Amino acid sequence: MRAAQSMMLRALRSGQRQFSVAVTRPWEDKWLTLPPVSASSSASVELNQLSSTPTTALKWVVRCCPHLPRALVHKLFRLRQVRIHPATVIQQQTFKRVAAKDTLNTGDRILLPQSVKVKQTPTHSHLTPQQINFIRTLVIYKDPAILVLNKPPGMPVQGGINIKRSLDAVAAASLNYGYSQPPRLVHRLDRDCSGILVMGRTHTSTTVLHSIFREKTSRASDDIGKEKRILQRRYWALVLGCPRRPKGLVTASLGKVVVDNGRSDRITIVDNSTLMSSQHAITEYRVIASSSQGYTWLELTPLTGRKHQLRVHCAEVLGTPIVGDYKYGWQAHRKWGHFDLPNVEDSREELLNEEKLPFGLNLNKGSISENHPRLHLHCKQMVLPNISQALQNVQSASSCDLSLVEELELVADLPPYMQRSWDVTNY
Repeated sequence: MRAAQSMMLRALRSGQRQFSVAVTRPWEDKWLTLPPVSASSSASVELNQLSSTPTTALKWVVRCCPHLPRALVHKLFRLRQVRIHPATVIQQQTFKRVAAKDTLNTGDRILLPQSVKVKQTPTHSHLTPQQINFIRTLVIYKDPAILVLNKPPGMPVQGGINIKRSLDAVAAASLNYGYSQPPRLVHRLDRDCSGILVMGRTHTSTTVLHSIFREKTSRASDDIGKEKRILQRRYWALVLGCPRRPKGLVTASLGKVVVDNGRSDRITIVDNSTLMSSQHAITEYRVIASSSQGYTWLELTPLTGRKHQLRVHCAEVLGTPIVGDYKYGWQAHRKWGHFDLPNVEDSREELLNEEKLPFGLNLNKGSISENHPRLHLHCKQMVLPNISQALQNVQSASSCDLSLVEELELVADLPPYMQRSWDVTNY
């Protein structure tokens, strides 16, 4: 909580400086070279006191390239496409990969792929009125600091290979509502997951929200057993079978393994949590309802925010894979006997082509009454501090305790196909 408050104060009081990009190096045909890190870049004023904070690679890229979409910057780091030319190295073409959180020294230079010059021109700006209206119908809450959407299943949150339309790009083109900057992602949902997605509307509110979500994961162990938490997320999931206990706590570390000869990867339970690659993951669960057909509705509360955490915990720890999760529950679906699953990928393409909603979405088909059920995982409820109120308090006071700020309780309706499954299992 202190980290969130500290970042909020720094973001509010520190001025944003913009730099021009210089491309004057011998390697300019391949790399875009940013200005060298300056000694003054790590100084910030917080509560009228001068404090030195390290400049990370991510911070420097954002400062030097405010025109680049934030999602693209994070993607470059994820794909390890960012390089550094340390000031202490004399050789001109001695580069090494740099991570987003790596600390920079004075004189270091960051290099980005030249392709960002092309990518910075948005290809998503040409939206039809129908598409814009559809995206705006997804907004369930809006204030000066945040924007909240009920994300539709089947729409990726971020761009990537073979992704033509991502929610962050479309939101940037249609959900500014008069603001000079587009809304920014502060957390993510899987492509086939639906429900509450929060975006920051300003640089300051985005920074605060990032710190809240990050601190939620780093301090997850402290939240076990607490009734009131600064951030609460509750998902609804329909699973195959039923857990042995009606409620409980799953604490199982996760790790990534490469499969298909390096063509893909998946998350799995890591027994040895001391491994450097493992990430601790904690999930609370409780049974909402069970049906005579053998299905169970679960409420899942992740105390950490790991990739595929809920899906893996349900499938590998509880032994109840989520309906429609063929990545982690393929064998269970085959044994279930109620579904015909010859080729799930083909059925997904048929599903997208049959519906005439914008962006090729289909929100109706995919319930358990059909042969090819879709992923039944929905972020139904989220409780978080009223960031807009918190920022107003900071402007008029020297400190702000986020635990004392009024809470925002957000609720998102189930997509039609999940609602139909709910009706079938609870008639």
